[in-house]
Amino acid sequence: MKAVLPAGRTGTVGMLLAAATFAVSVACTSSSDSDGGESASLCAFLVDYKNRTYSDVANVDFTVGDKLGPATLPPCDDTPNDDDDGRTTPSSITAYAVEGLDPSIAIAVGDEPGDARLVVVYSGKEIPPEVKKLIQSS
Repeated sequence: MKAVLPAGRTGTVGMLLAAATFAVSVACTSSSDSDGGESASLCAFLVDYKNRTYSDVANVDFTVGDKLGPATLPPCDDTPNDDDDGRTTPSSITAYAVEGLDPSIAIAVGDEPGDARLVVVYSGKEIPPEVKKLIQSS
């Protein structure tokens, strides 16, 4: 089963939004609480698959391909002493191929192909050139 997933924007605007989303999503951010206390981190959406770490990119048209198998969402307990229900153990998610891209560059992850989101290999602050081509054609 293959699904074409829509993107919200196209052209240069979409490319800029995707680049900004990628840059923000590959690192943890911080925010201060309302009483001026210490900052709390927010976990980035990261996926581990075949010994590679992927991060999500928004606003890209892509087609979900064949099911590849399980990927792992690493633990995320961004505030370990607050007794909340943060994910302290890894969890599994299904990885899918992305048509036109090698899985060593990008995969889609989700419970079903229709809800899969695009994740790309983190390589510094740059989106891989193959993904940039998808953004430009969106």
